[in-house]
Amino acid sequence: MAHVEFEHVDKVYPDGTRAIADCSLRVEDGELMVFVGPSGCGKSTLLRLLAGLEALTSGIVRIGDRAVNDLPPQERNVAMVFQDYALYPFLSVRRNLEFPLRMRKLPPGEMRRRVQWAADLLDIGPLLDRLPKQLSGGQRQRVAMGRALVREPSVFLLDEPLSNLDAKLRVQVRAEIGELQRRTGTTMIYVTHDQVEAMTLGDRVAVLHQGRLQQVAPPRALYDRPANVFVAGFIGNPPMNLFPARVSDDGASVVVAGQVLAISPGLAGAKRGKTITAGARPEAFQLATKETTGSCVPAVVEHVEYLGHETLAHVRVGQERAEGETHLVVRLPGMHPLAIGEAIRLHVTAPNVHLFAEGGEALAG
Repeated sequence: MAHVEFEHVDKVYPDGTRAIADCSLRVEDGELMVFVGPSGCGKSTLLRLLAGLEALTSGIVRIGDRAVNDLPPQERNVAMVFQDYALYPFLSVRRNLEFPLRMRKLPPGEMRRRVQWAADLLDIGPLLDRLPKQLSGGQRQRVAMGRALVREPSVFLLDEPLSNLDAKLRVQVRAEIGELQRRTGTTMIYVTHDQVEAMTLGDRVAVLHQGRLQQVAPPRALYDRPANVFVAGFIGNPPMNLFPARVSDDGASVVVAGQVLAISPGLAGAKRGKTITAGARPEAFQLATKETTGSCVPAVVEHVEYLGHETLAHVRVGQERAEGETHLVVRLPGMHPLAIGEAIRLHVTAPNVHLFAEGGEALAG
């Protein structure tokens, strides 16, 4: 096993497109790191730079203590699983698993040992004599992972490995990948655009946008303390509510669509009296009652989604439509019988109100 390090990595294509911009990141030995971001953000490019399938424009990539910039892919001791499985259709599962070992000219006994180990680990022993076309999508994905694992790589790379599976199977295989990483202790880098995969799998998650690293943190920290407006609006389903707000002169509250929300003392800092971006997670709002103390925001229900375990209420702040109105999504536990057009009051505590500077970075208290 080995750690991975990207040091000031840039990737610029001949047409001038900058896919990766000054990326510095360390993946620890035995860590499961997830790269997540929207399509075209550079996450797969970063993986291909590590694998040697793309050449760096500048910077250094290290696997362990060795810089691998000039090494061909076969000398980097990394194994990659693609979203389309890339199995050889006319070879049996056993022969697919053996293929990378034959290329390395391993002795037959060692090949049998590694293939049987991977088959036992991934529960594909009964499938060894089948062809890929005789397997389900989930079985093919396990075979693809097995073919990577038999190489005993220093780093295991997975590029959107679940995108071809249906929703139910994605949940199952996602759990299997997490368990596989825990059992093997392999350094693993997993690329996805699906934040659910990112938040449930990663020891840490690296969020990318337009080729730039936005934040690297454990899933809970990423959710609770987003570094900027992009991360706040990307992570979470539904994402954080973001809206323009003016900080009061005393720095104790913000004004949102004419309504006052308390904020944590000292959070706004030098931005007192300025218009900035405020945010709150959907679950941070509660329906106010007569006993509720503190600031409450009047709102009107515009749409309701009943999901059984929770209710998502889409609301408009204020009693009447006006230019610059603010819309929120509120997550309420259980089934709440809300009517379209109903006037409600929402309460959110000061620690749950996030503030972001004009440039988008989070303001710390």
